[in-house]
Amino acid sequence: MSGIIVVGSQWGDEGKGKIVDLFASEADLVVRYQGGANAGHTLIVDGVKTVLHLVPSGALHPKTTCVIASGVVLDIELFCKEVKALRDAGHLQRDGQLLISDGCTIIMPHHRLLDQAREKALGNEKIGTTGKGIGPAYEDRASRRAILFRDLFSPNTLKQKLETSLKEKNFLLEKYYGEKPVNLNELFDSVMSQVKLVEPYRCQDASQVVYSALRSGKKVLFEGAQGSLLDLNHGTYPFVTSSSTIAGSACVGTGIGPNSIGKILGLMKAYSTRVGSGPFVTELNNELGEKIRNIGKEVGATTGRPRRCGWIDLVALKYAIRINGITNLVLTKLDVLSGFENIGVCTHYELDGKTISDYPTSTEDLARAKPVIKYVKCWNENIDGARSVRDLPKAAQDYVTLLTSELGTPIDVISVGPDRTQTMFMKPLFS
Repeated sequence: MSGIIVVGSQWGDEGKGKIVDLFASEADLVVRYQGGANAGHTLIVDGVKTVLHLVPSGALHPKTTCVIASGVVLDIELFCKEVKALRDAGHLQRDGQLLISDGCTIIMPHHRLLDQAREKALGNEKIGTTGKGIGPAYEDRASRRAILFRDLFSPNTLKQKLETSLKEKNFLLEKYYGEKPVNLNELFDSVMSQVKLVEPYRCQDASQVVYSALRSGKKVLFEGAQGSLLDLNHGTYPFVTSSSTIAGSACVGTGIGPNSIGKILGLMKAYSTRVGSGPFVTELNNELGEKIRNIGKEVGATTGRPRRCGWIDLVALKYAIRINGITNLVLTKLDVLSGFENIGVCTHYELDGKTISDYPTSTEDLARAKPVIKYVKCWNENIDGARSVRDLPKAAQDYVTLLTSELGTPIDVISVGPDRTQTMFMKPLFS
C-alpha cells in the first residue's frame, strides 16, 4: 500500500513540518497520529511563516485531507485558535478537509495545571516538559478515565466525567501542590461553548477513512511529532515525551495494520539538537554550539526555549534507524554548517574505558558516555541556493556520502533552507 510514515530520527525539531508540507502536494491524506500541542511544526511558504501544533502539516494544500487520529491528545481551545488563524489566512476552506477522530483524548485545563505544578515541584530536577498537559492526559487514557472527543457531544456524559476527574485532580492541585482548584461548572460551560466550533470536524471512525484511502490506492502521509529518542518506551527515559514517537505508533495511533506502510522516512539534521533535560552525548557547551544555535535559529517553536546543539551522532541515528525500520532518510539544515572550519561526526562512544558502537539503553550510561569524533572538511560556500547535489561544493557532497555510507540508508532528500523551494530530491517520494 501507499502509506509513508515521516518520523524524527533525533530528539525532534528535524524539520518534519516543512517536509510533510512539501510532500502533501502529492498526498491525498496527511494523518497526525500521536502527541499533542507540544509539537511545533514550522512551515515557510513564499516567506510567510506558519507554525502548527495540532493541525497536520498538509493544511496549506486545499486538495489534501488532514486527519487527527485517535492517538493524539487534543487541546480544543488551542485547536480552535489554530484553525481560526488558518482560515483567516485562506486555508481550510473545503468542507471535510480536516477531520478529528472520535477517539482522541481531550486535554483539559486541569491537565495543564497539573503538568506545570509537577514540573515546578521538581525544582532543579525538571524533565523539561512543555507544560501543555500532554502527560496527565495520556495518564487518564491509560487509566481508562479519559474524556474522549465523542464525549463532547454528550453533555451529561461530559459533565459526569469532568466531575469524576476533578475530584482527583483538584485534590492533587490543592492539597499536594498548593495550587488553586478548577471549578466544575465554569469548566463545563467553557468546554460547551467550544463544542459547536469543533463539531464540523468530527469523524466517528477516522481509522476507516484512512483504511479506505489506502485500500483504494490513495497516497497517505503519516506525520509524527517529536523525535525517536524522546519515545516513551525506547527514548532517554525519563527525559522523554508521553507518547510513542517511533514509526510503529503510526499504526497504533491511527488504527491500521503495518502492512499498510510502504516506506518509513526518517528526518535528521546535519547536526544534533535537543530541548529540555536529559543526556546529549555530542552536546557542544561552547562557542561552536552557540554558533550552530544562532545560525540555525535553534529556538523551540512551541516553548521558545533555546535548543542545545552538538555534532551529528551516528550511534544514536543507527539506533533510530533500527527501532523505526527507517527505509529512507531526509537530511535537513545542511546549509547551517557552511563556513565552519571542520565538521564533527560522532562515530562511536567511549563508556567506562571501552569503545562502543551500540546506543546504550540506560540513561545513566548515556550520561557517562563520551563521543568519539571524526572531523571532516567543511565548505565555505553559501549553499542555500543549491537545487541538486551537483550544485553542492565537493566537501558538502562528501559529507552527504559519508552519512549515507555510515548509516547504510539512502538519503532521498536534502534541505538547504526553510522554504519549500530550498530542497533537492534524489528520487520521488511516492516511488
